[in-house]
Amino acid sequence: MIIPYEFIGKVAVYFSLIIFLILLIAMGLGAYSFKKKKIIFPNVVLFILDLLYSPAKQICRIFSIRSTIIDEIQIEIRNAVNLDKFIAQKKDKALIGPQCMRHPECKARCDPIRGYKCLGCGKCDYTFIKKACDKYGYKLYIIPGGSFVKKIMKVDKPKVAFGIACFNELNESMRDLSPIVPVQGVPLTRDGCFNTAVNVDDVVEKMRLCSDDV
Repeated sequence: MIIPYEFIGKVAVYFSLIIFLILLIAMGLGAYSFKKKKIIFPNVVLFILDLLYSPAKQICRIFSIRSTIIDEIQIEIRNAVNLDKFIAQKKDKALIGPQCMRHPECKARCDPIRGYKCLGCGKCDYTFIKKACDKYGYKLYIIPGGSFVKKIMKVDKPKVAFGIACFNELNESMRDLSPIVPVQGVPLTRDGCFNTAVNVDDVVEKMRLCSDDV
């Protein structure tokens, strides 16, 4: 039996080109939606970017585009897609943030399920975020790792989840949780392993927009 290597090679090339074209279209639609704040075919764009996440990142690197733009696009689309269902939920709301935003002298102890409980000492932004959580009906979780998200969802069973994290971790968490509960997210403005930061005004404003007080 003669194996048609040339034919197989052509099929592989054409298939790769089609996938590349589909990915470029999805990235273009996502970028347009992100820039214009007008979501076009959100579920299609999310499906393609989720499926071809690594190639999309690689394309960004090839063309010297910051690769976090893929995460930003997906976060914004998921925020828009989930917004109405998120607002409709009036209780059992969770705000989950990273422990790397804590002050180095933080005295809070870590619960094995719910993470750190903010003491409101005023040394980091969590003091202000906690006050907003109390005002708008959120329970604040400050966690040392992504595994705590699963524990919180299993034990406390919040009805909605608001996340703060670096771009890729926030995108991943929103992707995993959105089939279970409505989600919203605000990415860090400075990431890393410690001394990270978020725009607190953006966090509080999103909580306000998703509350009964609007």
